[in-house]
Amino acid sequence: MSRWKELPAELSPQVRQLVVRLRRLKDHSGLSVRQLAAKTGYSAKSWERYLGGRSLPPREAVEAMARIGGDDPTRLLALHEVAAEAWAARRSTSEQPQGRSVRIAFMAGAVALVVAISTSVVLIARLTDGGEDRASAPPRPPSASGSKRTYECRVERSGDGRWYAGNSRTQDAILAYGQAGPEVAEAQCLLRRAGFRPGEIDGIYGPLTQGAVKRIQEREGLVVDGIIGPHTWKALRG
Repeated sequence: MSRWKELPAELSPQVRQLVVRLRRLKDHSGLSVRQLAAKTGYSAKSWERYLGGRSLPPREAVEAMARIGGDDPTRLLALHEVAAEAWAARRSTSEQPQGRSVRIAFMAGAVALVVAISTSVVLIARLTDGGEDRASAPPRPPSASGSKRTYECRVERSGDGRWYAGNSRTQDAILAYGQAGPEVAEAQCLLRRAGFRPGEIDGIYGPLTQGAVKRIQEREGLVVDGIIGPHTWKALRG
């Protein structure tokens, strides 16, 4: 559970309630701010502002958090709507009378621009990366031209009823595109055991491995995001 900083005293109760709910969902997901950014398409700095009460998150970010945290998006979006009204009212009362309409128009235009850009980034990410939302382009896996380690798959079922391949015994490591190491090799071996083709067992989380992960997530009724977390590990270890 994260140790959160105290929220700004000037926050309205409606905004405070929304932020507290978002914090609980983040804690429940077990994701870091960087991992949250990779899954939602909003940067880590943006999420730090949203979860710190320094900025009101857009509707799309709230909906993404509901999906990740397994919450009812309708209820969370209703909280966001009330919070947005309270946020706008507080900003409006703090404006000086002279020039208020100009500032409001400027803010509305800026928000519309940010939403349009964010939506475009998400759509581009979905088209170019198999539907996975990211705050920035995903890291490329290590080059195949360099020295590349190979791993063995010594798959066996242990006394606890789970499958292990001899490279790692992790149950909850978060693995995503571009990562490398024995945990990735373990997942590749278990994907192959389950009948999915992750490509070469090289410990590199490349596009073939990501595709295999998405297919097993779809088969098991999990969130299809291509990211291995506790639920996907459970499916892999059987």
